[in-house]
Amino acid sequence: MKKVVVISLVGLGLAAVTVSPSYAGVPLNNLEGVGGVAFNPLAYTAGTSIGEPNHHGKFSLDDVFTSKPQIGGWYVNLHQKKIDWATVGIAQTFFNRLELSYGYENVSVTGVQDIQKHNFGAKLLLLKEKDYLPAVSIGTILKHTTFDTPTGVDNTDLDYYIVGTKLIKKFFPKPVLLSGGLLSTSGRVLGVFGFDKERDEVLFGNIDMLPLENMAVGFEYRQGAKFSDFQNADYWDAHIAWFVNKNFSLVAAYVFAGDYKSTAAVGLGNGIVLSAQYAF
Repeated sequence: MKKVVVISLVGLGLAAVTVSPSYAGVPLNNLEGVGGVAFNPLAYTAGTSIGEPNHHGKFSLDDVFTSKPQIGGWYVNLHQKKIDWATVGIAQTFFNRLELSYGYENVSVTGVQDIQKHNFGAKLLLLKEKDYLPAVSIGTILKHTTFDTPTGVDNTDLDYYIVGTKLIKKFFPKPVLLSGGLLSTSGRVLGVFGFDKERDEVLFGNIDMLPLENMAVGFEYRQGAKFSDFQNADYWDAHIAWFVNKNFSLVAAYVFAGDYKSTAAVGLGNGIVLSAQYAF
């Protein structure tokens, strides 16, 4: 699985550089297929692009009735726990407000199990970005994992979230994208290891700067949900995204998914992240 994913991402990247340069943007399809970055959703829905000429550098969903679909693939190698995590997702926006998405994950834990996880997402844009006001969306993700869960742990459950996102073009030398939200979840390791009987509400956030029109550099954080008998670690990543052209984007990141030696919370260690994204 590792070699296939890496070769595919490299091949897509080599093909993309032959296309006349422009730029695409966020949201990407995140690990669960939802319009966002890596772990977290953004308030913007699929089909929105940073700096798209029709938008004059703004985010607008008024130009189209229904967006064209966008797809994205991720590969995460958490070498300390010998985990290969590969995903593919697709998302599309309807009526300029409703994003529907699907994400498939294959998590190979060496010596333990190959786990498949399915994610069905719906995101509703409540407020469009305007002047000093952020875009605001609510969403839900129905998740199902094939992990051999212990007694009392479910294989299927729902996440709920609210998120606000704002592109700030003043006050900073370069445009800065800020996003943050609140997530209600019962997921153990994002739901890969099943779903607890309890729920917890956690915070998440992103900050990205656009030093160039076709590049974003940023940081992402997600608080780990805590239950009586299972403690998720906090996750963060530092990433760089290259918007190769108006359709294609590549992402590389370093991720820290918790201390893998910890006895207080379930951590997966650190590793590398690669992603290829295509918007039709």
